Amino acid sequence: MTEKSFQLLKQLQADYDFILIADWAVFGYTHALKSKDIDIIVDFEELNKLKKAYQVNKNERLKKYEINFGEVDLDIYMPFYSQFCLPVEFIQANLNSIEGFKAPRLEVLLILKQQAYQGRRGSAKGEKDKLDILSLVSRQEFDFVFYRKALQTHQLSDYQKSLISLLKETQSAEPLGLNVYQFSRLKKGIINQLEDEE
Repeated sequence: MTEKSFQLLKQLQADYDFILIADWAVFGYTHALKSKDIDIIVDFEELNKLKKAYQVNKNERLKKYEINFGEVDLDIYMPFYSQFCLPVEFIQANLNSIEGFKAPRLEVLLILKQQAYQGRRGSAKGEKDKLDILSLVSRQEFDFVFYRKALQTHQLSDYQKSLISLLKETQSAEPLGLNVYQFSRLKKGIINQLEDEE
């Protein structure tokens, strides 16, 4: 299924302009955990193009649009409609090219993942979010200064505290290849960087 999902993603990339977010964007950075479903941000012009080609359903409750491709779901998020914890223009201003896809820079992607985790904590999807969060924040190139400033600018300081709590309560991350000892050493360094306010 993940292979089908990736092939669909490449097909969409050839025809549409979008920002890749969520699980596949995380995989682009970490190569740790693949995904079945695809999440993207598009503008209204691209949404209209998608509507001409596919059966697009509006999910009013979750403020997104959806296309079902059988085993794979495509979730489509929109500026001024979808509810992100960060302004879409901030996301758009902080992009990287990852595996040829436009995706939020590492720290922005982590903040979006934290938002998803808040709503799904305790569920199977929440556990996947948790592993994605751990895999992103443990990347060597993660910019803790940028992360803290982004949270401060957008009144999201609680995200920093909740990330520290998540790290402290986690003993290992076996699916990421980190046993208790390895994770203990890693998280100590990350927490020090998160708590460093200079």
